[in-house]
Amino acid sequence: MSKVTEVVEKLAEPILEELGLELVEIEYVKEGKSWFLRIYIDKELGVDIEDCGVVSERLSEKLDELDPIPHNYFLEVSSPGAERPLKKNKDFEKAIGKNVFIKTYEPIDGEKSFEGLLQAFDGQTVIIEVKIKTRKKNIEIPYEKIANARLAVSFS
Repeated sequence: MSKVTEVVEKLAEPILEELGLELVEIEYVKEGKSWFLRIYIDKELGVDIEDCGVVSERLSEKLDELDPIPHNYFLEVSSPGAERPLKKNKDFEKAIGKNVFIKTYEPIDGEKSFEGLLQAFDGQTVIIEVKIKTRKKNIEIPYEKIANARLAVSFS
């Protein structure tokens, strides 16, 4: 995590805690000639535009006071969306019983991409039920081999 995202996380956490919101992810990226500081927030029943506006306003004040970013940037506060990333252990725990998409650093059973129902997570291993044609199979994925994971919207 970059120094900027660490500083922003320390500034954002008390604001989010007070509002009953969860910090999902912080991105600090350059796109073209512009820098973007993106804060993704969530809560049990989802966030709305008002939640994002309040967080943006309060965090912007703190960022102006501390001034941790030496150049111009755009601050964006939003929901992570329906396909929110799974980054922390608690994200995986909350996603048990939901459809997920996981990419791994190296092949497991000859595959690096898996989509299916998250069956279990014990902190070390993710068990996902995938459908192969007409049968279902449980795949065990070591946590340290996960390159990225997210909730997956299923239309079936």
